[in-house]
Amino acid sequence: MKRSLALLTMMVVITAMGQSAVAAGAEGGEDVNPEEDVPFSVLERTTPSQDGVKWILSVELADAAKENGTTLALTTQICLNSGVCDPPVTHDATVENGVYTMSLSPPEDHSYVNWRVKATYDDESTENFPDADWYKTWSTCYYQEGGYGGEHADGDGCDVPGAGEAEESLPALSTLVAVGAVGVAAVAFVVRRR
Repeated sequence: MKRSLALLTMMVVITAMGQSAVAAGAEGGEDVNPEEDVPFSVLERTTPSQDGVKWILSVELADAAKENGTTLALTTQICLNSGVCDPPVTHDATVENGVYTMSLSPPEDHSYVNWRVKATYDDESTENFPDADWYKTWSTCYYQEGGYGGEHADGDGCDVPGAGEAEESLPALSTLVAVGAVGVAAVAFVVRRR
């Protein structure tokens, strides 16, 4: 019993440390984006990211980088509200005229999408942007420093619409359910009266 309690305590401490490390890296809800002195520009980046909804990243090489044969690789890492981060994934981006585009669907209960760009120059040397860190796109509901934030935060948790479910459609869906329930009740009332 004491051993189980010690293991449980250790797991709680490790999870708390992971959340503290996340908190130290970026302010909750504030995306981290490329600054000057990068060989590319961001054309599109879905922000905030949402569970189960396609997240798109599209970057374009600068003219000088296009001319000297520079290529890019796009890597992402998904981190969950539990404090666990998936291993980084380098994507097979679609490349057209120096524009690199990739997409993914974040899993349920994700906190943010980390992303970075690796440039390979004409002499085969490489450089990561940012160096030894990540750019970050926060989700519509993230956990940080003991609480939830974002547009889909709901007290002590998240209330994120399902994939493909537009927020505007939720009131219409509840209206349909209510009308259907009234209809069923009316039919039941008529059948009982007979």
